[in-house]
Amino acid sequence: MKQFILTVSLSIFLITFSVIFTLNFRPLYYSDINLLHISRESGFSEQRIRENYDRLIDYNSVFYKKDLKFPSLPMSKEGKIHFQDVKRIFSGLQYACLVSFIIILVGLLWKREKKDFRFLKKASVIAALLPLIFGVLIWAAGWDRAFVAFHELAFSNDYWIFDEAFDPVITILPDAFFLHCALLMAAVLILLCAACFLTGRHLCNKQNF
Repeated sequence: MKQFILTVSLSIFLITFSVIFTLNFRPLYYSDINLLHISRESGFSEQRIRENYDRLIDYNSVFYKKDLKFPSLPMSKEGKIHFQDVKRIFSGLQYACLVSFIIILVGLLWKREKKDFRFLKKASVIAALLPLIFGVLIWAAGWDRAFVAFHELAFSNDYWIFDEAFDPVITILPDAFFLHCALLMAAVLILLCAACFLTGRHLCNKQNF
């Protein structure tokens, strides 16, 4: 049972950490401002785009307790509700990441005495399957359809369908940026899984598991 709990906890940690890292890796968006011509498409200056994007990312942190208010963009009631829903999702992921990390630390101390690190290999394989499965599904459905399907599953309303006249923030968040986020998240997750698998294999070989 302890082996199972550690395996599940590490899988959760690897996945949630990859998402949280991607969410907070602002250089990806900053580079996309130029790559995707966001300033030209939205009609806003790069500085204005950055300050509003930064506020949105700050808001999604569990440590940010204030209501969302963009520095220089209006927001509708429906838009505010949607971002509250998004924050709840990201807050849940951040708490899951923290709890799973604590379980892993305690488990590593226990496993250090047992000298059994097979859970590192098992968890890395399980977590690595996620981007593979989603990659196949996205490839089969197409990014646009997959993007819509994700929102329909993740949210109980249609407030994620923005009208740029009332929520111009949507003009600085193109679909292609979210595709880049998905690719970065998958890359980070695969690298973490590879590191865990190789570490687990090395430790298991030393202990003849």
